[in-house]
Amino acid sequence: MNFFYAIFLGLLQGATEFLPISSSGHLALVEFFLGIEEAGLAFDVALHLGTLLGVVIYFRHDFTMMFTALVRPKILAEEARTQRLLALYICFGTIPAVVAGYILKDAAETVFRAPALIAGSLVAGGLLLLLADKLGKHQRSMKSLGFVDVAVIGLFQALALVPGVSRSGITMTAGLMRGLNRMSAARFSFLLSAPIILGAGVYNLPAIIRQGSEPGQLGFYLAGFIAAAFSGYLVIAFLLRFVQTHSFAVFAYYRFVLAGLVLLILIV
Repeated sequence: MNFFYAIFLGLLQGATEFLPISSSGHLALVEFFLGIEEAGLAFDVALHLGTLLGVVIYFRHDFTMMFTALVRPKILAEEARTQRLLALYICFGTIPAVVAGYILKDAAETVFRAPALIAGSLVAGGLLLLLADKLGKHQRSMKSLGFVDVAVIGLFQALALVPGVSRSGITMTAGLMRGLNRMSAARFSFLLSAPIILGAGVYNLPAIIRQGSEPGQLGFYLAGFIAAAFSGYLVIAFLLRFVQTHSFAVFAYYRFVLAGLVLLILIV
């Protein structure tokens, strides 16, 4: 590993984690077509924790409000109930992905990473996003969320185990299908990402401790971590501004083009 490689993968992870274009799909394709070997579990966790830092910093006010509502609700008065409910929704929406990850973890790391399958997932996810964006009512805000909405979004999030589906893309798609406006669908998707990213990191810690890490690699992990946090933060800020005046269509079309290139390379 070198610093260029570490920073490149960190920037790629941070950008594609929050854009609806699939981070796992891009990383798998980079490894397959550019001949870049997997950097290892510890580095992968470092990148994901970097994206977690990005989302926590950007939504620091939201997370502070939810934490305060849970431990010192009197400070927030009537707002405490709304914030506690949002925290509950985030936890509730995370459950399907946790269950699916536990059951299908091995397949997600092997069978699901085939380039042809990733191309198919890019197309399928792009079509769903395009249809939801065009047909959705875009009338509801996050304040109107209910348990049925969160259950649907959570179940859709479980599909993101397949590289190419995109965790952010599929949860935004589900939000749009439930009538959320683009801003609310994106915000809830980002907030929902925090526990699943944190959970993946904690889940892999025992394996990292058992395996250890290569000597002298700490600097590379730190470079990737910072790059992922930096790009993740910027992409969140960009997308939340972008969807105020634009649709998600450009991301769907990008997915179609990328899938076409992957299939063309495989055929040739």
